[in-house]
Amino acid sequence: MDFRLIHTLKLGLLALLAVVTFESLAGGSNASATPGTRVVAGKITEWQVPVPKFVRDPAIGRDGNVYFAVRSGDQIARFDPKLKLFQDWNVPVGTQPLGVVVARDGKVLFGGFGNGTIGELDPSTGKIKIYLIPSADSNPYTLVLDGEDNIWFTLRKVGKVARLERASGKITEYPIGDKPYSVALDQSGNVWVTRMAADRIVRLEPKTGKVTELLLGLGSHPRRTAVAPDGMLWVSLYGTGKLLKIDPTVSRVIKEYELPGGPNAGPYAVNADANGRIWVSEIQTDSVIMLDPRSEEIRIFKLPTKNTGIRNAAIDSEGLYWYVGSQAGKLGVIE
Repeated sequence: MDFRLIHTLKLGLLALLAVVTFESLAGGSNASATPGTRVVAGKITEWQVPVPKFVRDPAIGRDGNVYFAVRSGDQIARFDPKLKLFQDWNVPVGTQPLGVVVARDGKVLFGGFGNGTIGELDPSTGKIKIYLIPSADSNPYTLVLDGEDNIWFTLRKVGKVARLERASGKITEYPIGDKPYSVALDQSGNVWVTRMAADRIVRLEPKTGKVTELLLGLGSHPRRTAVAPDGMLWVSLYGTGKLLKIDPTVSRVIKEYELPGGPNAGPYAVNADANGRIWVSEIQTDSVIMLDPRSEEIRIFKLPTKNTGIRNAAIDSEGLYWYVGSQAGKLGVIE
């Protein structure tokens, strides 16, 4: 595969602090570095992505680099925060990559929404390994890592969630209902999947195959999920402008938060930092919200670019919040 250095940005900014390596959270993550925490000043910096063809799904490697997908450009890209340097790798034409995660060994995994595959990129060599998903017309969407660096992912068109065992290449599929969207793993190893069109979140017990559903309210349209350090599950409700806190041990909603943007704000990406603060993007208000569940204090960060389109985000080991804007073609950080 082609490996090209395509762009260098030089900014008169201080370099970020050296990244400290951590082990992955038990609940799974889109990064090999556990999210950190810091006092947030609210400074926002953005960079124009060299190939702004529907960029999405940033993930942080142990080296502190930010990886993301260029879905309409059939590329996986990387940004070095220290050097302010972009690089990219071409993937097979028609892959439409998304759902990026970075394994502990530094390999970058992504879903091939356009060709029903899971791809594995080795950034050190540029080589790409392809895993073919058994179900035809499967459209893999959201990916997460488990504690053994295997990949769980949703299959939008066939109503399943699946697991890729990287050591053997085996893919196991589990039916869970129509149009699964986001996926997260709780601290007991159960798999939680939102079904946006059904206003539900589903719990799969992998050992038994048992599936149970939790109705989240008519018109709630749940999008993404995150597991906080205390084990609580957080879900964005795109349809009603709310954020839910779920106790996965009893499969019950224990708190509902109305977000600042109101019912039409479009809460989308959800992330938890090491301090238990929950970060939510409001895609319709061009804002990022930070909620501290302990104090219930809410902070609002207005993005500098209109129609940014944050569909996913990642928090690095220092606690910096990284996002890519699908509409705006921007990579940004809140610190």
